[in-house]
Amino acid sequence: MEFSVLVSLIFILISTIFFPQLRALEYPQELGSSTNPTILPSSVSVIPSIGTTIPQFPPPPLVPALFVIGDSSVDSGTNNFLGTLARADRLPYGRDFDTHRPTGRFSNGRIPVDYLALRLGLPFVPSYLGQSGNMEDMIHGVNYASAGAGIIFTSGSELGQRISFTQQIQQFTDTFQKFMLSMGEQAAADLISNSVFYISVGINDYIHYYLRNVSNVQTLYQPWTFNQFLASTVRQQLKNLYNLKARKMVIMGLPPIGCAPHYLWQYGSLNGECIEEINNMVMEFNFAMRYTIEELGWKLRNSSIIFCDVLDASMDILQNHDSYGFNVTTDACCGWGKYKGWIMCLSPEMACSNASNYIWWDQFHPTDAVNAIIADNVWNGRHSKMCYPRNLEDMVV
Repeated sequence: MEFSVLVSLIFILISTIFFPQLRALEYPQELGSSTNPTILPSSVSVIPSIGTTIPQFPPPPLVPALFVIGDSSVDSGTNNFLGTLARADRLPYGRDFDTHRPTGRFSNGRIPVDYLALRLGLPFVPSYLGQSGNMEDMIHGVNYASAGAGIIFTSGSELGQRISFTQQIQQFTDTFQKFMLSMGEQAAADLISNSVFYISVGINDYIHYYLRNVSNVQTLYQPWTFNQFLASTVRQQLKNLYNLKARKMVIMGLPPIGCAPHYLWQYGSLNGECIEEINNMVMEFNFAMRYTIEELGWKLRNSSIIFCDVLDASMDILQNHDSYGFNVTTDACCGWGKYKGWIMCLSPEMACSNASNYIWWDQFHPTDAVNAIIADNVWNGRHSKMCYPRNLEDMVV
């Protein structure tokens, strides 16, 4: 008996060392349930006293699908298929994800839309370039987000290929046409109009365009004028989505990138003070976008559009970090140089051992723990109110 157990242990050890891909195949990359693969799915319950399993049907999803448009804040793997420097397809990215493997998410674990998908009763949404194009892959939603993408077409171009805001909406147009061909025009329209669109874009128009003064843009546009230009462009694209039957939209504002480790390093912050001139631009953008969303809500019939001020929610986390359980507020978990903001996250050796205490994962992106807080706030304002005129839960329940 002992000999057979020993043989089994040796076999498992050899399989783990020499055939790690076999273990990787045990669990799919895109999960829709627990972070612990050993936990039984929600459709099965166990009575501890006798170990009997009783089938239980999970509640139906609150919406048919979740469609995601944006940049690296919500990219779930698009850039894995592009020729770009903006990639998160290597460790330590994804080390704390459900599969403990890199997926293309710019985080140590989940991104906000992963948490919101579960709230909506949906599986994690696959990237547009990472799915086969079959209806089964797209029926619960598609993620078009691409790291480096901006509202302006050329934002992020120095990084290589990326799918811009406009191009992502064109990709959704193609998806909608496939739905119409497969299920009929009315059924496709009903599915889209009852689904949620999550849009998080605009940060790269500062990081990779305005703050780099591409094409001498700072001379041509003062920050407020530049923000108004961005807001008007977003307004037109949201109208285009509305014309494509989108009715429920969540528009995310910009985070306080003036507090990001990269700019703390670049602007020479002495004691981790945020760069106010950058955060002031972000604040102006969010103000312009909130007004734009309110205006669209009045004009677009039967629409439900909300704006979520990420700056306010993020500053609450930074200022009250102790109550949230964070004790490292300026340094990134992964990177190199002062504040870990000089060189991007390139290898596991550059990362801290425990990211749960950190607000920032790398030069620009928050940790999984922060993403969970932001998702809670979008859903029901659990930690601080950040969405106007209502939360996502109020929109869909």
